[in-house]
Amino acid sequence: MSQTDVVKETIAYLKFWLGVMVVSDISLVGWVLSNAGITPDFRAFGAIIGIGVITVSAYFVHRRIEYMISTLKELS
Repeated sequence: MSQTDVVKETIAYLKFWLGVMVVSDISLVGWVLSNAGITPDFRAFGAIIGIGVITVSAYFVHRRIEYMISTLKELS
């Protein structure tokens, strides 16, 4: 397998996980918004922490994808 194919497969794999993170983040935000008044404080606080962690993780995966795309440009 050539180096270009390896980079393309890595990008595809990272894009999958970025999609999972975005969907999870949106779902968790929706849950917090719809249950903010009726859920215990520790659950709301945990959900907010989870939103922050998922958002930051998605940002770093996005940056990694950008780096891999620039690497792909150099290989071509």
